[in-house]
Amino acid sequence: MQWMRFDYQGAMGFGVLEGEQVRCFQGDMFGAAVATQDTLNVAAVQWLPPCRPGKVIGLWNNFRAAAEKNGWAQPTEPLYFLKSPGSLAAHLAPIAVPASYGGRVAYEGELVVVIGKTARAVGVRDAAAHIFGYSCGNDLTALELLHSDASFAQWTRAKSFDGFAAFGPVIETDFDPATAQLRTLVGGRERQNYALSDMFFSPLEMVSRISHDMTLEPGDLIYCGTSLGVLPMKAGTTVEVVIDGIGTLSNLYG
Repeated sequence: MQWMRFDYQGAMGFGVLEGEQVRCFQGDMFGAAVATQDTLNVAAVQWLPPCRPGKVIGLWNNFRAAAEKNGWAQPTEPLYFLKSPGSLAAHLAPIAVPASYGGRVAYEGELVVVIGKTARAVGVRDAAAHIFGYSCGNDLTALELLHSDASFAQWTRAKSFDGFAAFGPVIETDFDPATAQLRTLVGGRERQNYALSDMFFSPLEMVSRISHDMTLEPGDLIYCGTSLGVLPMKAGTTVEVVIDGIGTLSNLYG
């Protein structure tokens, strides 16, 4: 099922995307979701981020090809940072150039894990039961900010400007990352094309390991990291993150 959230005539709702129609639900997407009698044409609604996370976690150095090219050692545990939940941007939402930062901003096409059940110190074998589904993500980064202060790496600020966590268009509940490919198109030109199976830590391992550090709640997001092909964007550029089996996340930057 492909779950989505939307705004229709000023009212927020959620439902399941079925072709060009949205079958509306009520209740809790991660709990007792009940189908209503209503359907909407997807062209008539405004896309919203598919869920509202309490935490947005991002992985760094999680792909073998990127590590090999950059000379990074294989991590012994997931290396991650936090992004502000306020940095979310929905499918088709414009992402503004930060007013307080004039440097380069890079795109990073990524797979996103969506937690569906509270996870606290779960094992790898049990992790699948705590994953609701998967989505497409663009983890934007203000490159010059990361190490602009030698005394303090600014991962949170560099990753948390408004719109820097693009996410969507849907959450796909029936998806196997081990067999899928991710592509990122920048201005229509393919810049990334990599296998999701190239991760050091699979989604199940990530959920298990991170849940031993912090409790993961329904709706929390884990951006799985990115691979080769990350470059700065120019203002006025459309970035599309494409994962077959999930869909295409598209946003105009600037």
